[in-house]
This record gives sequence, C-alpha cells and structure tokens, in this order.
Amino acid sequence: MWIWMVTAALLLLLLLLRSCDERNYFSTEIYEVESDKLEPEGKTVVFLSDLHDHTFGKEQSRLLEAIRKLQPEAILIGGDMMVVKQGVDLDATLFLVERLTKICPVYYGNGNHENRMDRDRGCYGDRYDQLRNRLSQMGVMHLSDQSCAFGDDIVISGLNLELPYYRKFSPEVMSPLYLQQRLGTADSGKFQILLAHSPLYFDAYAAWGADLTLAGHFHGGTIRLPWLGGLMTPQFQFFVPYCGGIFQKGKKYLVVSRGLGTHSINIRLNNRAHLVVVNLRRG
Repeated sequence: MWIWMVTAALLLLLLLLRSCDERNYFSTEIYEVESDKLEPEGKTVVFLSDLHDHTFGKEQSRLLEAIRKLQPEAILIGGDMMVVKQGVDLDATLFLVERLTKICPVYYGNGNHENRMDRDRGCYGDRYDQLRNRLSQMGVMHLSDQSCAFGDDIVISGLNLELPYYRKFSPEVMSPLYLQQRLGTADSGKFQILLAHSPLYFDAYAAWGADLTLAGHFHGGTIRLPWLGGLMTPQFQFFVPYCGGIFQKGKKYLVVSRGLGTHSINIRLNNRAHLVVVNLRRG
C-alpha cells in the first residue's frame, strides 16, 4: 500500500511542478489570417489577454522583450489584465501598458474583470474611471463598445459583454441583434477586427461582420487533454471547442488566446501561457 501512496505523491508533485512551469513560461504562437480586404503589405499584431496581474520576469522583462522582438504594428488587448477583487490594484496593468505604448500603438478591449469594476461601483468605487483616464493619458485606444480605424484598411471594435453572457453553467444565448445594438453596423468595406472577450459566440460575431475575432476568457480550458482539448472553462463548461487556437468559418476567423495568467483555479497542464501573434496578409 505504501508504494502506491508514494507513487501517487510523486505523481502529484510532478504535476504541480509541470503546472508551475506552464504558468511561468509562455509560448509564442503565430497565426496567419488572409483577406482580400487587407492592403498588400499586411500587418503583424500581438494579442494579449487574461494576464490577471501575472508577471514574467522583473518588471515584465521577459514578456516585453518577446513583444519587442516581434516588431508588431499594433498591440491588441482583450481584457482581464488584472484580478478584480475588493481593493483591486491597477498598478501592475498600467505599468505594463505604459511600456507597451513605447513599442507601438495599443488598443484595449474590456474583459469581464474590467466590466465588473464599471458595473459594481459600490464595491470598486471609481477604479474603472481611473483605468480609463490613465489609458487615455498614455494614448491607448480604450474600445468600450467603440470602434476606431487602424490604418486605411482595418477597423478595430471592442465589445462589452453583459453579465448574463458570463453566467456559469448556462450562459445567455446571444441575439443576432446584440452586436448591432452595441456597436452599430460593421464596416463591410474594411477588414473588421473584433475584441470580444468570450469566444463562445463566434457565430454571432461572424454574422455581425467580424472578419477576425480575438478572444480569451477560457484560459485554454485549464487542463488540455489529447484529442479532447480544454477540460473546463471559468464558467464550468466542459470540452468547449473554442478554448485556444485559431478557427475558421468561410472567410471569418476566430483566434483564442489561452491567456497569460490564471486566477481562482491556478492550474495549467498541457496548456502553457500564451502570447498570440497574428500576421494579417492579403489573400
């Protein structure tokens, strides 16, 4: 019996060490997206999501160095850069974003944690306003149900998903008109990028007109199993297809970050932290 107990303890220790490694060292993955709406020279963008105050080296040195080497034309942020609890600290997020602005233009979309600060002002006071003001001072485009141009051929929109769409176990079904009501009409003449924190609603995003949706939220499924993919989302859904990677329906793309950090369930197995690079090319 003791042999089995020792074996189980060693296995658990190995899994914990593996999880620690996967939380503290990220992989950089490059995805190719083509569209005849894009200008011939193309662009390279970096996508960050779900950092949750995690750090990679002193003062984010490893993460910043990796992004600098990629030489992107833009950095897009998909939300949940901080962990929002009572007494939320914005310093780590703002420290990183300020340094990102020295590399290239930064576009920031909200996740459920940023939206929570805005929604629950009785708990978080004016922290959301502080975030918005500091981002504006840095020259960051904060896309809260807003759109802006990126060059002559691209429009970037940031969608705020309401609380029912993050509901555990049984999230809200999305109406075909939801994005229209929040963002207006997509510009069909330009390549439309949508920052939408949850990847669950790919069909609705594509129907609205998003040529490329960038999402996160699912943390890669926490534990990734061969052939089955991500085990569980933060909303306690199991084996959801869109937990990480690139997906395509016709000419519409969805790229899902496995996230750079964790919270609540601080586990990663076969699911290394994820720095996303998207090459946008005419095709």
